[in-house]
Amino acid sequence: MRFVVPAQKKLTYEARIPMRWGDMDAMGHINNTLYFRYLEIARVDWLTSIGAPPNPGGQGPVIVNAFCNFYRQLKCPGEVLAKHYVSDPGRTSFETWITLERVDEPGVVYAEGGATTLWFDARTDKAIALPDWVRELVT
Repeated sequence: MRFVVPAQKKLTYEARIPMRWGDMDAMGHINNTLYFRYLEIARVDWLTSIGAPPNPGGQGPVIVNAFCNFYRQLKCPGEVLAKHYVSDPGRTSFETWITLERVDEPGVVYAEGGATTLWFDARTDKAIALPDWVRELVT
């Protein structure tokens, strides 16, 4: 199944992530699990930059799904440019989308992925309404 990143989305963050030699697998390209790590780095760095890092004992963001579409093989050496976008705020959640490019090949998307981010209260183990300040940032 292929998920489609929507045209209507808001760019919120960019991260440069070095590809390490040890990230490659036996096929000579970056292992598919690392693409998910790159998506996570961009998402968590953005959340931290807005003052909403994951909060295991309180209220904050969690993801309820994740996907990645692989288009080209990333190979070392180099840096990944992860562009983070948001869209579709709901009562308790919003969508995050991330494209992965090589820094030395701007505009060439190697992979894209995303996740539904849910606002969550760890004490009650339930979803809660997005805080107004978060809703403002993702609208």
